[in-house]
Amino acid sequence: MMSDQESYHMTPDQFRRWGHRVVDWIADYQERVQSFPVLSRVKPGDVRAALPGAAPEHPESFDAMLHDLDRVILPGITHWQSPDFYAFFPSNNSGPSILGEMISAGLGVQGMLWATSPACTELETHILDWVAGMLELPATFRSSGTGGGVLQDSASSAALCALLAARERATNLVSNEKGCDRQLVAYTSSQAHSSIEKAVKIAGIGRSNLRVLDVDNTFAFRPELLEEQVAKDRALGRVPFFVSGTLGTTSSNAFDPIAVLGKFCREQGLWLHVDGAMCGTAAVCPEFRWIQHGLELADSYCFNPHKWMFTNFDCSCFFVADRSALIRALSILPEYLRNQATESGAVIDYRDWQIPLGRRFRALKLWFVIRYYGVTGLQHHIRRHVELAQQFSRWIQDSSDFEQPVPAPFNLVCFAHRAGDDFNRQLLQRLNETGRIFLTHTVLHGRFVLRMCVGQSQTKNEHVRNAWDLIQRTAAELKSGNSSICQ
Repeated sequence: MMSDQESYHMTPDQFRRWGHRVVDWIADYQERVQSFPVLSRVKPGDVRAALPGAAPEHPESFDAMLHDLDRVILPGITHWQSPDFYAFFPSNNSGPSILGEMISAGLGVQGMLWATSPACTELETHILDWVAGMLELPATFRSSGTGGGVLQDSASSAALCALLAARERATNLVSNEKGCDRQLVAYTSSQAHSSIEKAVKIAGIGRSNLRVLDVDNTFAFRPELLEEQVAKDRALGRVPFFVSGTLGTTSSNAFDPIAVLGKFCREQGLWLHVDGAMCGTAAVCPEFRWIQHGLELADSYCFNPHKWMFTNFDCSCFFVADRSALIRALSILPEYLRNQATESGAVIDYRDWQIPLGRRFRALKLWFVIRYYGVTGLQHHIRRHVELAQQFSRWIQDSSDFEQPVPAPFNLVCFAHRAGDDFNRQLLQRLNETGRIFLTHTVLHGRFVLRMCVGQSQTKNEHVRNAWDLIQRTAAELKSGNSSICQ
């Protein structure tokens, strides 16, 4: 019989010892993350060049693995958890979330069916009802009615699931059985997330059958253009079936008129999906719930706790008003999955609410986060981030060198130097090269603008103040031709 040393497995005692070391390493990383350049400075191929060409023939020590985290991995990390990370949208974590993820990994649950771990399913259903209550989402999105919630990996998967459910509803399940010979048409705005375009490609709708409609001066969906285009497509014998609106667009945080879109979609029999990926978390604060006006008219809605609710990636809340439409589109039941609980119809099998069969125990980390912070704790941090962004916005507006091309309702501020596009491109490059902050850009009204999103869990007033000082100083030195700031 093989001894523990000969089995190649990590024993419980070894796991306990190295587990403590790993937790210490993570805690140390959190303490020193601000000391690293926010944007990784490695060149393409550097990380691979630091790794052996072949897998080790014999076991290596765990100590060597931890050593290589510092030697190989950290130089190739862009530090999303740095308080000076202002790019894209945040991808936060927190202590309770990390610990919840560790327990999920330790349990190793495969939650495809209720029967494969009842707690995995029932906790998820319950937590999604908690979330619906915390945000005061429409009652139709709760499991006590015809709808309910599920945790997806991302808003992209949520959009694809919504599109598939809409496709099957529009064709009365024919497209699942025989393929669709009807020319289905989907609609969204030019500011919608790219996941909508990807979804129509994956679902077989085709890019040419996605109508990307123009937006108004605030970059919001124009309902009158939707009405006109739907009428045109119907006149040509096409079948409009799906509309996607956004609460807080990626480029500029624009908000589509969901109430108007919802009313039209109800009248026309179109599925309305609403993407609130980042800004949806703001509705935990009562004063920000205006963003959800009209959401009761939506067929589906998603937002990402892994962006602004301190829950590590991946964790996207996806709600549907009619769960039967989603289940009919995605359900399949081979003999090897049949079981008494499923046959009874008394349980939820989340495999029918998503693309893959298998699923992780994501609900644990969200449960930990909500319990650890409480609603008041989450509200505190959301309000703090909004306040910091609004202070930055005021500095921009008070500056004679910078301008703000669009309003900043929450924690994303779009701004540009008055010197023009080429200057702003150079400014962004110089700022990111310093390693002190990380910003990204977009194009609004044909102009190159910088984006600063305040949402990292550890960002404080001094970080935003220092970022503004660096932005002003870098712009002044760039204007005078002095590049010492980057040295």
